[in-house]
Amino acid sequence: MEMFFWAFLIGGLICVVGQLLMDVGRLTPAHTLSLLVVVGAILSAFGLYDRLIDFAGAGATVPIMSFGNSLVKGAMEESAQHGIVGVISGMFEVTSAGISAAIIFAFIGSLLFKAKG
Repeated sequence: MEMFFWAFLIGGLICVVGQLLMDVGRLTPAHTLSLLVVVGAILSAFGLYDRLIDFAGAGATVPIMSFGNSLVKGAMEESAQHGIVGVISGMFEVTSAGISAAIIFAFIGSLLFKAKG
């Protein structure tokens, strides 16, 4: 039961930080998204994001910061095996399913709904 509490708390705090960046910091959603991905990547580069995942579980793997973690983790694993080429291929190998799903669902959404403007 305790793991659910920490997952909820950590995941909620990440979302609150993102919302505060948009409301108080006046950042656009795109800037906020990019910033959270970069923070996740930096934490991953120093080995801190894996500790956060061990502590908070889904509270750390579901928010967008986890995408930055996945990019760095994939790049580092593949670069150890294939050198500089592995950096590029590793990032996309780990995250290709999520990127593909985003593109496909955005396309379907564009067919089903009409944009206001």
